[in-house]
Amino acid sequence: MALAGVRVIELAGLAPAPFCGMILADFGAKVIRVDRNKVGMSLDTQARGKRSVAINLKMAEGVALLRKLCVQSDVVLEPYRKGVMEKLGLGPQEMLKENPRLIYARLTGYGQSGSYATAAGHDINYLAISGLLSRLGRSGEKPYAPLNLMADFAGGGLTCALGIVLALLERTTSGKGQIIDASMVEGAAYVGSFAWKSRRIGMWDSPRGQNMLDSGAPFYDTYETADGKYMAVGAIEPQFYRQLLTGLELDAGELPPQMSSTDWPELRRIFSKRFASKTQADWSRIFDGTDACVTPVLSFDEVSSHPHNQERASFIKDSNGEESPRPAPVLSRTPAVPCLASDPVIGEHTVEVLNEYGFTSADIDQMLTAGVVECNAVKSKL
Repeated sequence: MALAGVRVIELAGLAPAPFCGMILADFGAKVIRVDRNKVGMSLDTQARGKRSVAINLKMAEGVALLRKLCVQSDVVLEPYRKGVMEKLGLGPQEMLKENPRLIYARLTGYGQSGSYATAAGHDINYLAISGLLSRLGRSGEKPYAPLNLMADFAGGGLTCALGIVLALLERTTSGKGQIIDASMVEGAAYVGSFAWKSRRIGMWDSPRGQNMLDSGAPFYDTYETADGKYMAVGAIEPQFYRQLLTGLELDAGELPPQMSSTDWPELRRIFSKRFASKTQADWSRIFDGTDACVTPVLSFDEVSSHPHNQERASFIKDSNGEESPRPAPVLSRTPAVPCLASDPVIGEHTVEVLNEYGFTSADIDQMLTAGVVECNAVKSKL
């Protein structure tokens, strides 16, 4: 795989950093999640392909062990607030002195500098500070956060993974590592670059929810069907809009002009009434094979059985039968081969990993006895 041979130490966290680690693991990196000493189940739902080592970081010996793992790796991925790693003596400056090739990725909400750098927050807060939240929501309603996708995952985990891959690429010529300051505020704002940069052409002149791409236009919205399901409509271009009207059996000559925004409420009323007259399956049959840009809104239970997704094997099942998206994008020569085994429990691979990093059996036994590390090998024996 593309990242084969890359060693990653991921300090256990929630949501953004685990997603970043899963991306790296999916594409071949050896990702080791370092959990605090408490053997059991992890809250990391994105642990696919990772291994777990449980280290007691309240002990000086545990901190020293983590240091050794970090300086023998290619990447350190840490999700803590500014200053936490420095207090442990494991900040990036110290680590890079010992291993100048180390890539030290710091994934936080507000970044490593600025007045909010040490503040707590979640996706909705980062999205708010990025400016994007002000643009999300229906007309006349309060701003609406779309799950926790924009900052945590798009602006956080995915952007951080990009930064790591870029740093790995640059290291092939310079031979040097570097520090990655991945701020979810800035990542979310960057993902929203289109919204920022298209303001100059008038795409966002109207209030929230009244522009063409934010649910203001009736030809870019969702509609309920007769069976309580929904269809998504994205018929922006005139040629696509004509096919939408054809499928709906509407005469363009009897309707207001497509781009007359003052008439959009009336067009939406007409479209809503028409979509409500048939089921989702009916509309899918009508619009499949056309360029009307009309598709069914599929639930998680339905997506893998949709013909297009089936043909591309876009969703996979793990050994427990749990379904999730296949890693993307698809590389022609070195595609991702996601691990389908069960996610690791905390401390499952402690002994295995420490052996790989050069520790002897006597060293490991001593650390286990002293409580520096913990091991839970039960799962691997089942």
